[in-house]
Amino acid sequence: MSESQSITILCMASYFKGGAFLQECKRQGCRVLLLTRDKLAQEEWPCESIYELFRMPDRSIGPDIIHGISFLARHQTVDRIIPLDDYDVGTAAALREHLRVPGMGDTTARYFRDKLAMRVLASDEGILVPDFVHVLNYDRLRDFMIRVPPPWVFKPRSEAGAMGIKQVHAPDELWRWLDELGDQQSFYVLEKYIPGDVFHVDSIISEREVLFSIVHQYGLPPMEVAHGGGIFTTRTYPRDTPEVQTLTELNRKLMSVLGMVRGVTHAEFIRSHGDGRFYFLEIAARVGGANIAELVEFATGVNLWAEWAKIELAHVRGEKYTLPEVRQDYAGILICLARQEYPDTSAYQDSEIVWRLKKKSHAGLIVASPDLDRIQSLLETYRQRFAADFVAVLPPLDKPE
Repeated sequence: MSESQSITILCMASYFKGGAFLQECKRQGCRVLLLTRDKLAQEEWPCESIYELFRMPDRSIGPDIIHGISFLARHQTVDRIIPLDDYDVGTAAALREHLRVPGMGDTTARYFRDKLAMRVLASDEGILVPDFVHVLNYDRLRDFMIRVPPPWVFKPRSEAGAMGIKQVHAPDELWRWLDELGDQQSFYVLEKYIPGDVFHVDSIISEREVLFSIVHQYGLPPMEVAHGGGIFTTRTYPRDTPEVQTLTELNRKLMSVLGMVRGVTHAEFIRSHGDGRFYFLEIAARVGGANIAELVEFATGVNLWAEWAKIELAHVRGEKYTLPEVRQDYAGILICLARQEYPDTSAYQDSEIVWRLKKKSHAGLIVASPDLDRIQSLLETYRQRFAADFVAVLPPLDKPE
């Protein structure tokens, strides 16, 4: 296929990620355009896979981005618009709507970005969610706080991960937060705090069918790590268990309810310590953060970024996507903020180590093996060693940098 005939993929990245997606598109003969933030333009993007790089001052949808991409489209056809990060999902959807490019539009994108929208729809369709209320009507807020005992979780509707989440222990504490927020308070949801074990299910979907999913369990809930510091861990959950069967079916129902057509998703569920049931927490229409893509690949051989690219390109070409062979190994990851600028993990030498994080002021490893017990043993040993060798704690961010 000549360059003039090739498929043009516009990728949007508010964070430095998704290199394997760009590389797979280029490998298949696409013209890859990358729109990223000014501060990320000098990152180690796979330049050989990028036809042209454009810069944006921030991640929000606005006239400048609409005008800029519309001008770009005067001279070349944009076949697909792909958000590589959670913060780009809404912007990409708005651009698709404006340019009439196929893919997820504004309404569906809300179910994968807006924590209120996803809860309302999931609850309406019979999926368990923690009891919640929109931070909007004060009478309903008062009723919620009378009916649901504290603590509560106060969440921004459209931030990613644990960003901006706070635990609230009394009504007076909530009212103080609302006074500070002013007109911004309707962009929040208040939710019952459920102690429990948190799981994530990472999936590949093609034409509304979940073709691949894998279940992992976090060590500590991500919110606890984000707010209290410590070591982030997650590991593949034993496959032949009732928990995996339940979460797999729950995830499949969620995809259908939320209207996911094609792509990848990262969903989180909590198993309540109180009643033992699984509750839906949130979902994102992108590859999971914290190097979960690498974790999944070392456990299964499936690269989520590359498979996402294959799915999109298959649809453009009118072809059927085929999932590659899936390996049935196990993997675990641990990452922490480090007190050293460039932490040295060379003292960790077990043969199961398959990946080392290269990021300033962070330490991280992935271990992989066919033996789950070995993975669990290594994660526990390394968690204790990381605490002594590396861990630093900083206050959590309310908003992304």
